[in-house]
Amino acid sequence: MNVFKHLTAIFAGLSCAAAVASTDFVDLLGDVTIEDDEFARSVELREAQRTLVNPDDTIWETIRRGFGIADLPNSVVDKELKLYTRALPYTQQMAFRARMYLYFIVSETQKRGMPTELALLPFVESAFKPEALSRSKAAGLWQFLPSTGDIFDLRQSSWRDDRLDVVESTRAALDYLQYLHNQFEDWHLALAAYNWGEGSIRRAVAANKAKGLPTDFMHLPLPNEPARYVPKLLAIKKLVEDPDRYGLKLPPIANEPYFVRVNKNRDLDIETAAQLAETDLQEFRLLNPSFNRPVVVAAHQGSILIPAAKADTFVSNLINWQSTGKPLSNWTTYKVKKGDSLKAIAKRYGMTEDELRAANKIPRNRRVQIGSTILVKDAHAKRDIAVAEADSTMRLVPLPTTRRITYRVRNGDTLSSVASRFGVKAADIKRQNKLKSNSLKIGQRLRLTIKEVQRTGLRKTAYRVKRGDTLYTIAKRHRTSVSAIMDENKLQSMDLKPGQRLVVPH
Repeated sequence: MNVFKHLTAIFAGLSCAAAVASTDFVDLLGDVTIEDDEFARSVELREAQRTLVNPDDTIWETIRRGFGIADLPNSVVDKELKLYTRALPYTQQMAFRARMYLYFIVSETQKRGMPTELALLPFVESAFKPEALSRSKAAGLWQFLPSTGDIFDLRQSSWRDDRLDVVESTRAALDYLQYLHNQFEDWHLALAAYNWGEGSIRRAVAANKAKGLPTDFMHLPLPNEPARYVPKLLAIKKLVEDPDRYGLKLPPIANEPYFVRVNKNRDLDIETAAQLAETDLQEFRLLNPSFNRPVVVAAHQGSILIPAAKADTFVSNLINWQSTGKPLSNWTTYKVKKGDSLKAIAKRYGMTEDELRAANKIPRNRRVQIGSTILVKDAHAKRDIAVAEADSTMRLVPLPTTRRITYRVRNGDTLSSVASRFGVKAADIKRQNKLKSNSLKIGQRLRLTIKEVQRTGLRKTAYRVKRGDTLYTIAKRHRTSVSAIMDENKLQSMDLKPGQRLVVPH
């Protein structure tokens, strides 16, 4: 029995007495599993890819059949449409990038009974770049802000950022859009709220209602960005609906899954995973952009995405790899101690300082705080990274800030003693004050620019919950995160009661 048939039997839960014992096989896999329905579909996809995609059965056709959001007047939509058609090469590039994610997103909208136009929203949000990061720190295909991502259980740490995770961010985005639609009972308003904030749309609706004005999207006094947001999506809808009319060549994306999820209980190097899947490292990272480190840690109980057509290849290669006894990961952790330097730590583990900084995303001009846990390469690592280590944090020493002060020379002061007292150089004092010698006079005023290190400790404030408070509004008011408040107070749910006492770290 070949490996592929054997795998199919195992994942379908069938007996394989004629082959290697199932228990031995599973042990060899290290409990790496692929959901059976996804695995079966990957088999079909591998066979289907040998033939051309049927133009009548592409993901674009599925999207067209699921349209359900009302159009807006052509006068507002066509303005955005012209911008996309004037830059057709860029629009086509966005559509090409969508090939990896679109089937999954469309399938998720269909499961929820949502309009398939929503699957086109990443065109507007991120140009279908899963690693996109805006100036306001919004990230991923769906451009979640850190605070909003926190509300929808998209955890963010030095190890991974779920806002960039294709599966998790899509789940959160559709959860959010459903919540907004339930609130406003109108997709135009729900989409505008996704862009501008539900509070802003609620206030705009209330203001119009108070004036006796209509409260639909077209009549709200919106700023430029949210006013253009919905028309942009509907412009993309027009392009997808009739691409030939606008000279757009949509890539023939098959109506099949591009990726499958692989669950594992062993640490796995990103490069090793790509190698096992016989997939280009760049493509692998585009499927798995949420991992901030070069290793996927089993303690986080996550999964990786691999091209569906490579599922059987991945498992077969994994079997061969583990039969050699080679580890799946060469990474472990190290806790920074007093007196350590990154250069010395790197040397101890046979790395360069640049490699160590790259693995931990430490900027060249920054140092790491004592007690931080960093990732180091260890060819002799015999165990996976423990949960406590995987949940630990890495903190950078804050950059010093400067402030200007005026100092009045006292009896006994010298240029060197003043410089030493304020942690500056005597030469800098001379230059800043245009002194021609080192002599000082009692009462003389000196201008000094001194360094000031920011406080690193978190403050904690006692807070009593008021009527109408939510964890999100409290977190926003204190410039902290929902998860920080929940962790500090050991909250099991996001429900709050008026009068409830909280400790808010910020």
